[in-house]
Amino acid sequence: MIRLQDMLRIGADTLQKAGIEEFQLDAWYLLSYCLGISRSEYYLKINDECDDDSYSNYKKMIDIRANRVPLQYITGIQEFMGIDFIVNESVLIPRQDTEILAELAIKHSAGKKVLDMCTGSGCIAISIAKLGNPCNVTATDISDEALSVAKCNAKNNRVDIEFVKSDVWDNIFGAYDIVVSNPPYITPKELEELMPEVIEHEPVLALAGGSDGLDFYRQIVKGAGNHIVNGGLIMFEIGCFQAEDVSRILFDNGFTDIRVEKDYAGLDRVVWAVRP
Repeated sequence: MIRLQDMLRIGADTLQKAGIEEFQLDAWYLLSYCLGISRSEYYLKINDECDDDSYSNYKKMIDIRANRVPLQYITGIQEFMGIDFIVNESVLIPRQDTEILAELAIKHSAGKKVLDMCTGSGCIAISIAKLGNPCNVTATDISDEALSVAKCNAKNNRVDIEFVKSDVWDNIFGAYDIVVSNPPYITPKELEELMPEVIEHEPVLALAGGSDGLDFYRQIVKGAGNHIVNGGLIMFEIGCFQAEDVSRILFDNGFTDIRVEKDYAGLDRVVWAVRP
């Protein structure tokens, strides 16, 4: 038998030795997940002993995290826009910065027909359907595995979304009021610099954006004119140094009222525009 406080200390020490930056926080999250306890319950039971099976399970999860598997892939859950989403190695882990894009789309979604391209876990499409008031939402991805995860998330959150397997515009018909996308936008050089948690576990297909990171913006914008109504909106998440390039792509393809939104750190994060 081992006390809860000793479990947490051992977990944090193991993660620190493995080079995990937020070793104390991750050790706590895994303890909370493993035992199903809150922080206040932990302090009330800090000297209580834990059964051997629970301790063994905790150690296994700590060892997995020490091997640089993302915390979210261990617990299988990531919160986004106040909603819990299932995640696994078939989809990117939703980031807080992407909430900027989701919030903007939600703000303009009332009564609108919305398309979310490169949906991944479905976090953007589901947030729009659940927190906005769209007419309907369609979500696309080229990955069958990603679409399977997104469908589970839609079912869990009780929202009605049409899912379509499509390579950009290949299987998309009709026009939408809003097209929103967080496409792959990482350059080869940036891929080399990513943390092991990202490059070794998150799907490269959802990260790599071509030699300059702009391939998907070009493809999406090029075909968007046939799939966005007059006066409709297109919204992109971008890398923080891509605002000028993505704005130029939009301008060169006839879009107007091009605007840039910053994230919580004050970095460029969203570019959006109007199809005249």
